[in-house]
Amino acid sequence: MKKMLIVLLILSVGMAYSQTKTAKYIGSKKCKMCHSKAEVGSQYSIWEKGPHSGSFETLKTDAAKAIAKKMGLKASPEQAPECLSCHVTGWGDKSGYQLEVDPLNKKAVKKNKDLSRVGCESCHGAGSLYKSKKTKAAIAAGTITRESVNLITISEQTCTVCHNPDSPTYKPFDYAVRIKEVTHPDPSK
Repeated sequence: MKKMLIVLLILSVGMAYSQTKTAKYIGSKKCKMCHSKAEVGSQYSIWEKGPHSGSFETLKTDAAKAIAKKMGLKASPEQAPECLSCHVTGWGDKSGYQLEVDPLNKKAVKKNKDLSRVGCESCHGAGSLYKSKKTKAAIAAGTITRESVNLITISEQTCTVCHNPDSPTYKPFDYAVRIKEVTHPDPSK
């Protein structure tokens, strides 16, 4: 009887664990499929023209190199964790941006290139759990919560993870003003 209880306990813990899914980064190109048309708000093209889509490229500038030198960084800005944490998507997560990927794995190279900027998931959360139309319809219908699929509700705290006095290029951050610079329409509202 004791062995049976132990087996049942192990099985139930295993089943509970297997049903807990961790959101993974998928890249902004996956968001483009549903968020590019004018009738849904053209969010992708608005983001693409905004300041976040070129965030990684700024790390390659002479100005960024001078800042890195002044900070005493050993690595170049585009390789320094101190910079990458705010200039790419998913830094520090095994499904996020990586400094090195297998060059023979074309899918991984393409995804990593897509993650080499402040993309949709930097603000909205890793998208693997909320990417499907079915999931988005369930959120809209109220049958599941945004949080249950890792879809972040944007707030000032979302932005100040990076836009804060710890940044070497920090300027006072007025959320009400700055959010208007990157806002893209949400047709569900």
